Amino acid sequence: MHHAVTFFGTEYCMSPIELAPAVEERGFESLWVAEHSHIPASRLSPWPGGAELPQFYYDAMDPFAWLSAAAAVTTTLKVATGICLVVQRDPIQTAKQVASIDKISKGRFLFGIGAGWNIEEMNNHGTAGEGRFRLMRERIEAMKEIWTQGEASYESEHVSFDRIIAKPKPTQKPYPPIHVGGAYPGGARRAIRYANGWIPIGGREEMDFPEMMADFRKMAEEANRNPEELEVSIFAAPPDPDFVKRCEDAGVSRVVYGGPPAGADVVLPFLDELTSLR
Repeated sequence: MHHAVTFFGTEYCMSPIELAPAVEERGFESLWVAEHSHIPASRLSPWPGGAELPQFYYDAMDPFAWLSAAAAVTTTLKVATGICLVVQRDPIQTAKQVASIDKISKGRFLFGIGAGWNIEEMNNHGTAGEGRFRLMRERIEAMKEIWTQGEASYESEHVSFDRIIAKPKPTQKPYPPIHVGGAYPGGARRAIRYANGWIPIGGREEMDFPEMMADFRKMAEEANRNPEELEVSIFAAPPDPDFVKRCEDAGVSRVVYGGPPAGADVVLPFLDELTSLR
């Protein structure tokens, strides 16, 4: 089982140039970073994590810029979006960003995606909350065409383009692994349908890991997918040895610990403590 960390990249968090080597040196498999383009001042959509939205949600930097810096100063560490809000992004431009960072990192990029929870944020990008999961799937399908075809075309309800040439192509073939974030069972179904992995959030609710993993494998087999080829990454994993052991025993592929968006004086001791869980 892999061990990873995720952060909100902010101006007061350790910079990726400092943080990424520290994560790599301590033997973590991957470094994930979150995305929010903005937070609407109305605050109408409730945050699933609780009543008060943390300040770092407002302050998040662009994940692709942040991860490009992280990739440039590491050699083995995988860099990942956790998660990229593809329903708020142009698919052609996002496909280019994904391929570019996969090139920069020499094939070390993991594409974590999600449809998001903040309806007003989506609306400001011209995306309706209703139907966003279908939109996410169609945009990912369109990106797959761009990554794998010399001249790509795609036609669906929400995405349409004919015979485009878009380069570079990703280093990883056919494209970087796609990991879909979302709760059970909807998130699991979407991951099985068109992705390489599923990201449930482990820190917000009690999980019966053996039952969840058994259900996920059964769902994959029923959809004619090989469950061994689909990773399950538990996001916001608490740094608790019992929790980690239950994940490992159940066959979870990766635990991703949420790191504090702070300076080195806070982050480095936090990373050191996590190394005892491996």
